[in-house]
Amino acid sequence: MRIVLHNLPLLLCLIYPMMFYFFAIILYPCDGTQWDYTSNLCGFADCYLLFNKILGTFDWSFNNGLPMVVNALANIALIVRVVRQKRRFQHALTWRQHRRMTVQLLVISSLYIIAWAPSLIVGLVQILGYPTFLAQIQTDFFLDLIYIVCLFLPWVYLSLLPELIKWIKELFRYGQGRNLVGPTRTIQLETRL
Repeated sequence: MRIVLHNLPLLLCLIYPMMFYFFAIILYPCDGTQWDYTSNLCGFADCYLLFNKILGTFDWSFNNGLPMVVNALANIALIVRVVRQKRRFQHALTWRQHRRMTVQLLVISSLYIIAWAPSLIVGLVQILGYPTFLAQIQTDFFLDLIYIVCLFLPWVYLSLLPELIKWIKELFRYGQGRNLVGPTRTIQLETRL
């Protein structure tokens, strides 16, 4: 049972994308005119997105859109589960204790959704019938917006972990020695010969 519930989904998450994109990009028959090395994204080289509506819609909705929806629903389900468990065990629900978890989930999920939603929505509209719908904006901006997740995620994590920030500040504070400069007093001693 552990193999079915734990190891098989992990294995599927590793093998499925490699197999799908190997067949969809490398083995899919294209005429070679989609490669334009002077344009952004090499002329949108994934020709299955342009010429096969079924495969393109499946890729954008299942491989890209579904993880975004699952992410949002899983975070909401986790918050609901914590609230219900507290009520079931008749503990006083103090939001101060769960505020940090809720804020972390919402910030990370919203970063992911803000970065991916415009590209996914415009891509689906383009595949389903309006190929020129915001095409230039999609190519120039929305597809680059996806990389914001990779760039901002470390900073989001740092902002959500105050203990780590405090530790880093102390680390740099101890690394630099402080030289105090102040007035000195000189004492003259009388010497007798």
